[in-house]
Amino acid sequence: MVVWCPDWPVLAAGVPLDVPSAVVVANRVVATSPAARADGVQRGLRRREAQARCPGLQVLERDEAREARVFEPVVAAVESFCPRIEITRPGVCAFPTRGPSRYFGGDEALAVRVQRAVAAAVDESTAGDGPWDGCRVGVADGPFAAALAARRIDGHDGGTAPLVVPPGGTAEFLSPLPVTTLDRPALTDVLVRLGIRTLGDLAGLSRADLVGRFGWEGEAAHRLAGGLDERPPATRPPPADLSVTAELDPPADRVDAAAFAAKSLADRFHEGLSAEGLACVRVSIEAETEHGERLERLWRHEGALGAAAIGDRGASRRCLPRPRSQRFRLCPR
Repeated sequence: MVVWCPDWPVLAAGVPLDVPSAVVVANRVVATSPAARADGVQRGLRRREAQARCPGLQVLERDEAREARVFEPVVAAVESFCPRIEITRPGVCAFPTRGPSRYFGGDEALAVRVQRAVAAAVDESTAGDGPWDGCRVGVADGPFAAALAARRIDGHDGGTAPLVVPPGGTAEFLSPLPVTTLDRPALTDVLVRLGIRTLGDLAGLSRADLVGRFGWEGEAAHRLAGGLDERPPATRPPPADLSVTAELDPPADRVDAAAFAAKSLADRFHEGLSAEGLACVRVSIEAETEHGERLERLWRHEGALGAAAIGDRGASRRCLPRPRSQRFRLCPR
């Protein structure tokens, strides 16, 4: 199950969604409010072009730390249904449904409960007011298809209702979708020129031919188009324990002290991975207070997480059960 909160950068900034606004990074629009989209402001536009299309546009610089901090109540709400939540980025999280769906009466019933819980969490958070019509929930056999179901890439006319792909039906669900949904422009441009326009067309090609022509990227695209995970299951022996831990004495009672400890750990963590010839795509970050209370969050990245990215995610863990934190731990997952 993938839970997606549309327009999260705008919501986290505290701007009402009925106000034309856009979040920019490096002078490019990365998120917009519904009111801004109605005036023609789209992702990817330069700041000046966006302001030209909407003279009253409110331009916001992106604050990823705030986005992660405001997203914490949403993750906590989803965590009440499954103890192991994977955060892709602020605004998007996922978890396996096999166990929870049996307990709550099926995927559809679970999805409705999660959607309601997230809506309540957003209402109580510091996110912006306005006509937010709730999160989107998608369920499928794999995270790629579930994310597309949550975003309604197939044009499913279900409003905000959860979209559940039947078990075993992921390949059929993906088949009519355009190859551009892979979000790999260099690859999909070539595929379209070759006449391969849908994921069904791509899945029907020989895997060996795709690997020979496009390398590992062709193999990953073929797996996704067929409804499989991007990477095959890892069968190599696990490396030695690469977790890193820092004990803070006295316990940190300020955010900047906790952030400094997280960034120092991230450097050590990354050095250990590099020595093993490994890259980090998923990391578990744990914080423990002097009273023994513990908070854990699992982050995933579509590429590789460098030391700076890991440190940023560690520094964003500010919603602790008590203000004084004593122990931080980073662990590959």
